[in-house]
Amino acid sequence: MQFGYTILYVEDVPRTIAFYEAAFGLTRRFVHEAGDFGELDTGATALAFSSLRLMAELGKNPQRASAEAPSFEIAFTTTDVAAAVQRAVDAGARLVQAPGQMPWGQTVAYVADINGALVELCTPMGPPAV
Repeated sequence: MQFGYTILYVEDVPRTIAFYEAAFGLTRRFVHEAGDFGELDTGATALAFSSLRLMAELGKNPQRASAEAPSFEIAFTTTDVAAAVQRAVDAGARLVQAPGQMPWGQTVAYVADINGALVELCTPMGPPAV
């Protein structure tokens, strides 16, 4: 078994893909011509988006994301969290929590994307010191 992708349900797939490109520097793999599905290249696992409309048509009951009551978060690692937060906010993200040092040494911040999804921006975690 291999983890292939995570799909977030959003109102506007092309707009969301463009936001993630601008806010986090990701590269699109593709957006379907109907505009209801798209993927971003994030390494071994893709980040994908499907429209709320399409999911409803497929008989699902998709829910909108909420940074205030999250049921998930996306996390991107970077060596410069403050700069990543600023880039995201400049692209339209909303600051949820400013960068701060965690007790385990990691720097962590949170923003909400244009759909309300909680996005963690953090320094990479290394293996525990021996």
